[in-house]
Amino acid sequence: MSDYIQLTNISKTFGKQTVLQPLTMGFEEGMIHGIIGRNGSGKTVLMKIILGILQPTTGTVIVGGKQIGKDRDFPESVGAIIETIEFIPYMSAYQNLVDIAAMRGNLSKVQIKEVLEMVGLGNVGRKHVSKFSMGMRQRLAIAQAVMESPKLLILDEPMNGMDEKGVEEMRRLILARKAAGTTIILSSHNIEDIRILCDQVYRIDAGVVMREVE
Repeated sequence: MSDYIQLTNISKTFGKQTVLQPLTMGFEEGMIHGIIGRNGSGKTVLMKIILGILQPTTGTVIVGGKQIGKDRDFPESVGAIIETIEFIPYMSAYQNLVDIAAMRGNLSKVQIKEVLEMVGLGNVGRKHVSKFSMGMRQRLAIAQAVMESPKLLILDEPMNGMDEKGVEEMRRLILARKAAGTTIILSSHNIEDIRILCDQVYRIDAGVVMREVE
């Protein structure tokens, strides 16, 4: 398969601090790519650059054949969890997704209910998000990321706060998205997530990206 994401000479500095050293790499289509590294290593910065949330200091980002920041501001078909997803606490999980879908696409109410079932929130979809545990909020975050069946998923610590059952269920969901042809970039501090899910793993240390060799 070809690379769905192509990064050429990408770097990022904030003032005098270099948080991402120049790198050239590709992420192959239809695979799960793991990114590991300590907090502050540059993982989230790299993901934000791919998403178009941050502009690189140098280099080009091409996603699905389109240059981000030139041909498009953001990738055309993408779902993401980056840091904490802010939902409206006094609204239900269902209504939060309805509002997000209204901004981004044309999902039907039936499809939104199906997504809530898919992430294990079907029985609490009408419950206010303020009543949700951290694990339930993470399930809802995954729901908003996958609900439009995007071609690209970027998931930064998607299983935070989940119990063992929730982690297993979300791993199955992520593998199902891969089987459907989705390209996935995943970061996790849980090495089991990386071992079970990822086809290729990259380590970031002090802004330097290195491919892990098994």
